[in-house]
Amino acid sequence: MRTLEGVLARHPFFGGMDPRYLQLAVGCAANMRFAAGELIFREGHPANHFYLIRAGRIALETPVLGRGSLTVQTLGDGDILGWSWLVPPYNSRFDARAVEATRAIGFDGKCLRDKCEQDHELGYELQKRVIAVLGEHLDATRFRLLDIYADVIE
Repeated sequence: MRTLEGVLARHPFFGGMDPRYLQLAVGCAANMRFAAGELIFREGHPANHFYLIRAGRIALETPVLGRGSLTVQTLGDGDILGWSWLVPPYNSRFDARAVEATRAIGFDGKCLRDKCEQDHELGYELQKRVIAVLGEHLDATRFRLLDIYADVIE
């Protein structure tokens, strides 16, 4: 039988993390499932969770006037979903929708923020990891925008 702590330790986001931080994080975690098409969170709404994607795909979307929703990035196995739980005012910056049935580990953002306040080393470790993921998301968004504008210019 797999433990939640063992699953976290094998996930790329938590890879190499001090076991005592894993123990703190696992207290805020739960297994989650999302059906294909299910809206996970909406842009501008409170960001109370973040997710480690174990299997499946999730699209980050943003509304575009007159065009509906635009998929900015699609996340899959090994990715994390959500960073706004860590950055005030704790509101989601995108919509997130399951593209297919998805299994994830969900974390209660307030629970983690409280633990980070109590243990600043945990907070620093999580911030470093989230910032690295944010850099990857910014790169992906930039390339997606280049694709969009290339279509407009042609």
